[in-house]
Amino acid sequence: MQLYKIAGATFLALSLAACDNTSQTQNGEYSADAVPEGMTVQEKKARFRQLLTPAVNKVYAQLTDRYEKVSATLSDGQEHPELDALKVEYRAKTNQQLLQALKPHPKSIVMAQAAMESAWATSRFFREANNVFGVWSFDKDEPRIAAGEQRGDKTIWIKKYDSIEDSVRDNYRVLARSAAFVGFRELRMTSEDPHELVKQLDRYSELGAKYGEELSSVIRFNKFTLIDQVQ
Repeated sequence: MQLYKIAGATFLALSLAACDNTSQTQNGEYSADAVPEGMTVQEKKARFRQLLTPAVNKVYAQLTDRYEKVSATLSDGQEHPELDALKVEYRAKTNQQLLQALKPHPKSIVMAQAAMESAWATSRFFREANNVFGVWSFDKDEPRIAAGEQRGDKTIWIKKYDSIEDSVRDNYRVLARSAAFVGFRELRMTSEDPHELVKQLDRYSELGAKYGEELSSVIRFNKFTLIDQVQ
């Protein structure tokens, strides 16, 4: 079976890939396409937070706003063409399934996945394609880059995004649509506990159940639940 995350780095070690000591601007902001040379672990994590936090906050706010509007429309019993279109897009057969698909999960989970999959925003996929989560591409007509590895005689391709924000939004969409994460979507309707929710992501990675355990450790050690408190 095809796992949904495979190409990114599912480990906590920080990448030592190509560095550029000019990637930090004079005002202290970092660019996504280069990693300053000689950074400490804490500096790399600070760079990661600076690059990821605004995108995650923005996407989460947009998705929450849409969820609340759809929920209100359904509660009022209103008919709206957009609802049918959303059901098709998110493969939802019922109103409840649509709400499960549209409700965004805690930002702490996104941050932990981003840290693991991009090796704290240092991976080549992150630097060259804004691909935070190592998402594969199967469409030759969409922007993409070669992963630099093959399975058999086939080249593995990685999606290329216009921005980090687009990559974050697409990751939410993957978890909202796939049949592999039905349990995850059902649980997030009743729980905001990231440590419980990540247990339902065992099919996201070849690591299986260990993937959720690692996500939970990253969330706890880096206090990512603090971002969940930011509205």
